[in-house]
Amino acid sequence: MEQQALTIALVGVLGIGAQWLAWRTGWPAIVLMLAAGFLAGPVLGHFGYPILDPEAAFGDLLEPMVGIGVALILFEGGLSLDFREFRKYGEGVWRLVLLGVPIGWLLGSLASYYIAGLVWPVAILFAGILVVTGPTVVLPLLRQSSVQQRPAALLRWESIVNDPIGALCAVIAYEYFRATVDGGTAFDVVPQIAFAAIVSGVIGYAAAKFVAWSFPRGLVPEFLKVPVLLVAVVGTFVLCNMIEHEAGLVAVTVMGVALANMHVSSLRSIHPFKQNIAVLLVSGIFILLSASLDISELQYLNPMEGEGLRLYLFLFALLFMVRPATILLSLLGSSVPWNERLFLAWIAPRGIVLVAISGLFALRLSDLGYADGSILIGLSFAVVVSTIVAHGFTVDIVARLLKVKGASRPGLLIAGATPWTTALAETLHKIDTPVMLVDSSWQRLKSARAKGLPTYHGEILNEAIEYSLDLTPFQSLVAATDNEAYNALVCSEFAPEMGTDKVYQLGEGADDEDHRALPASLRGRALFASGYGVDDVQQRQQEGWVFRRTKLSEQFDIEDARETLPEAANMLMLIRPDGEMRFFTHAAAPEPRPGDQIISFAPPRATSEEKAARNAEKNASRRPPKGATDPDPEPA
Repeated sequence: MEQQALTIALVGVLGIGAQWLAWRTGWPAIVLMLAAGFLAGPVLGHFGYPILDPEAAFGDLLEPMVGIGVALILFEGGLSLDFREFRKYGEGVWRLVLLGVPIGWLLGSLASYYIAGLVWPVAILFAGILVVTGPTVVLPLLRQSSVQQRPAALLRWESIVNDPIGALCAVIAYEYFRATVDGGTAFDVVPQIAFAAIVSGVIGYAAAKFVAWSFPRGLVPEFLKVPVLLVAVVGTFVLCNMIEHEAGLVAVTVMGVALANMHVSSLRSIHPFKQNIAVLLVSGIFILLSASLDISELQYLNPMEGEGLRLYLFLFALLFMVRPATILLSLLGSSVPWNERLFLAWIAPRGIVLVAISGLFALRLSDLGYADGSILIGLSFAVVVSTIVAHGFTVDIVARLLKVKGASRPGLLIAGATPWTTALAETLHKIDTPVMLVDSSWQRLKSARAKGLPTYHGEILNEAIEYSLDLTPFQSLVAATDNEAYNALVCSEFAPEMGTDKVYQLGEGADDEDHRALPASLRGRALFASGYGVDDVQQRQQEGWVFRRTKLSEQFDIEDARETLPEAANMLMLIRPDGEMRFFTHAAAPEPRPGDQIISFAPPRATSEEKAARNAEKNASRRPPKGATDPDPEPA
């Protein structure tokens, strides 16, 4: 009991700790999670000081725990697959599924047999599992790297759809070889498994239909929606696995995709929770599996040994021959540009499903008398580690070289096209900060379009916006329409995705009694230390106020900048040299550094008399700052 509790706590600390360290350092989270589990389990265990031994703690429960975790991850991934996105990129998706799977299975089998030296049955089964990439590794990579919308969508769809297909490929191979022992043929196996997969898909769709029917009708109270949904997913997975091994993965994937495209409005409130569950499950499963590895299973990976050298050649072939050939042949003649094809040909990290299914079939193959089955666990970990390290550390470099990387500087999404937001967007656009003005009125966007600013005509709260507008480059949001309640709604909608410290709106204003009724928990962070509201900035905009840019240096600091601005000016934000944006709010102010640019909202340039009087007053108190050639910064 105490050992199990300690193991659960350590898994949580190591998994979430690795995720946090990845966020702080920019390293791939999956690499750090693998390293943490491997060090805590087999490495320290080899020296007699293991701090994590999942098999000893959970015993036979470890395999079903991992299986249910994978099922929940696949379901959560399926919820992100919307057919509106498929209509845009469907050509590439169906090619990667219908052509990519058989091509990858064939080439992987040849490499496993001729290079890795596995016997044919083990080689074919292992190659079937190798067609998976998996959302557990692809989605974290896409979150950490800014890749353009189409290649990111193709990688996401491939990883989620091919996961259950790869598992079924392994099942087909295993059942076939088991049948041949008793004199059976492929016709005795394939129709049965195909029928089981179809039945599982129907069950998954029926479960999604029941959820979509019952939730909006109030048959499930709000506080029970998440538990009911989780139980429905687990129940569907277990039921379909009783029909056929790994058929449950098909069912939960279909269930997730079906729910995503039924557009059940009552499910929107649980999206943040399901994302948190996915992060916890990915972290936990990676730690558990890497900590469960027996270091003795990796002895044959010694490159000084003959077998070890063959396996390294196999890994090389997998990275540089099998995957590129699979993608290039699958997409031959498609409309996907060549630079994106080459990017897809390189990015193919393997993850949890590969390890979990390999471990399951390793034992079954050994029972059938195939000695090579015992090395599948170590070999699968070698594939996972090599692909995760290779692709995790190079995804940004390759994306940049192939020109499929999105905006390299953080961008700002602005809801509402008003004279004030248009002026702000123009200021940021001039200094190469990605910015997008979103409004549902063509008339309000007219001025921004005339100035050549990026605009999007549509409702920002429409769920379809993420499929018609690439939101990846935008790390912050400013909601500044004429309606403060609407702005608060926009901020609350985007806060779970961007972070509550990255969504902003104008303050309540000095005379804005109506909007003070809005709870602070519903509002975004208030822009300006003075708390300017919508009416305040509109009035000042009409009076000729403008945005001004001031660049700081070692000789010209923030105090010097304040003195060069009119007394009534308000600092709005600063932009770091790398493009990071920090806003001055009612609650906090960022710490300016040399090289930062300050964006201020200020009155019109002072008259000559006012400027002379101000300079005389400043000179009387102290010498002018060194390096400040013009005490009055130019309008942005």
